[in-house]
Amino acid sequence: MKNKALKRLIYSLSVLVTLLSFFPVTSYGFIKKDTVLNDSKKDTVPANTGFKIKTIIIDPGHGGAPSSTTGHFSHGASGSFSSERNVTLAIGRKLQAAIEKEMTGVKAVMTRTTEDDVSFERRAEIANENKGNIFVSIHCNSLSDRHITKKVGTKRHKPVYKTMSVPDRSGKGVLLLVYGLKRTREAENEIKKNQIEGESELDGGALDPNDPVTIILTNEYKRKFRQQSINLATLINKEFVDTDGRPSEGIREQSIYVLCHSSMPSVLVETGYINNPDDEAYLNSEDGQNEIVNSIVRALTNYKNEVELVSK
Repeated sequence: MKNKALKRLIYSLSVLVTLLSFFPVTSYGFIKKDTVLNDSKKDTVPANTGFKIKTIIIDPGHGGAPSSTTGHFSHGASGSFSSERNVTLAIGRKLQAAIEKEMTGVKAVMTRTTEDDVSFERRAEIANENKGNIFVSIHCNSLSDRHITKKVGTKRHKPVYKTMSVPDRSGKGVLLLVYGLKRTREAENEIKKNQIEGESELDGGALDPNDPVTIILTNEYKRKFRQQSINLATLINKEFVDTDGRPSEGIREQSIYVLCHSSMPSVLVETGYINNPDDEAYLNSEDGQNEIVNSIVRALTNYKNEVELVSK
């Protein structure tokens, strides 16, 4: 038993040292829910020279009729002439082709390739089964209807008012989301299942969640994945704003299933407000979709160069 414990400790320390140099470290401070991230201070260290980004998961949000009856589904938002599920699939297909063309040696895997919807649970499973290094979920934003009170007439010489809903088309531009801290436990479970249980050197059997080795490794993976999710979101946002000149609401934290259940750096990209006429036209145009794809690919390339940085 002592030899086994010692072997586990030595192995865990070696993995921990590798993880510490696995990604360049970027410190952004704490992100509050539904608040924009402003701090962009960086503290970069050389990455592990052996690490390579090989697989990027592309997740076109939502879908049409679900392909199964189990799991959670959502049809997404709609504009005046288009649906989020169709726009995200079109952008996703273009993004897959661009990644495999522009990023040598990188495979792009889609969680959805048809109009059929795929459950939130299955999307995360596809990402983990394919051992993705990055998860990018593509969506379109939308605002809920506003409630207004309007005078509709008079009765006995007194005004009569009625409360009604009207579309709110004021939203415009992009938004980047990373997983919310209140779902940390779910993220930890996925890391244990997909990053740690696969390491046969640990014991080749059932994983003890209370084992100090497991806790140390889980926390380190979680910290690195969260830092790199914020880093990637920052790079994508910078391309949208600085290169494309698009308005942005910045980076926010939100409790989204596919982000916290994908055991890798994960970002959700709200590409525009589909219920805003200008954004909807942009999202459905070839020029708009190509611009979005090119900005994401540039950001992914910059991110890849950072994490694969080799000291000269």
